This record gives sequence, C-alpha cells and structure tokens, in this order.
Amino acid sequence: MARFNYRLQNILNLMENFEEQARQNFAEKRRILNEEEERLESLNNRLHDIAERAKSLRCGDIDIKKIMENKYEQRFTEEEIGKQKAKVNVARKNLESARVRMEDAVKERKIHEKLKEKAFEEFMAEEAAAEMREIDGLTSYTYGTRSGE
Repeated sequence: MARFNYRLQNILNLMENFEEQARQNFAEKRRILNEEEERLESLNNRLHDIAERAKSLRCGDIDIKKIMENKYEQRFTEEEIGKQKAKVNVARKNLESARVRMEDAVKERKIHEKLKEKAFEEFMAEEAAAEMREIDGLTSYTYGTRSGE
C-alpha cells in the first residue's frame, strides 16, 4: 500500500501555528483585562474607604484641613476611576478582537483539516480501486490459465 502524503501539509502546519499564537494572544489579553478590572475594583474599594473616612471626619471634632484633604483625595480617586474604566474598556475591546482572530484561526485550521480528511478518503478510495483492479487481474490470469490447460 502506498503512503498517504497530503500536499498541503505545510499550510495545515502554518494554520496550527497561527491558531496557537492566536490562543496565546487571547490568553494574554484576558490576563491584561483581569489586571485592569482588579485595579478598577481596588480603586472603587479605595473610594469607598475614603467616603467612610469622610463620614467619620464629619462626626465629633471637625478638622477642616482633614476634610478638605479627604475631599481632594476623593476627587483624585474618582478621576483615577474614570481613567481606569477607560483602560478596562480598551482591554475589553482588545480581548474581543483577539477572540475574533482566534476564532478565525480555528476555522481556517478546521477547513484545512477537512480538506486533508477528504484527500485521505480519496486516497483510500483510489487505493481500494487499485487493489480491486489487481485482484481482478490476478483472478483473470488464474482463470485464463486454467481454461487453457
């Protein structure tokens, strides 16, 4: 039996490499998004703590300087939260584009695998037909030599 040799194997290998790179890129974008979301959560927790401190500063002895510092810190943190939300949105968009690229790479690889499977099926059909022709030839030869005896 002849050996099956897929003529587009190099392309299939490239598609597998592209898919692996796309998966790694997606994982990296996911990691970045997680980090940005954690920073946002940290800033939100910090803002909550500042608000709690503001409440405690308004109770008991009132220190205007501390209240003003607290208010400044609160505004600064709110600005940082706004910036961080923008970073989270960018990270989400990057993750989505990486997901789309990964899906495209998977589709391309699957297409080439299907082509390889079809080529293999054609190869097997050709091999079976060649084997049948060989068997028919042997059978014809065998019956032809017997009838000549």
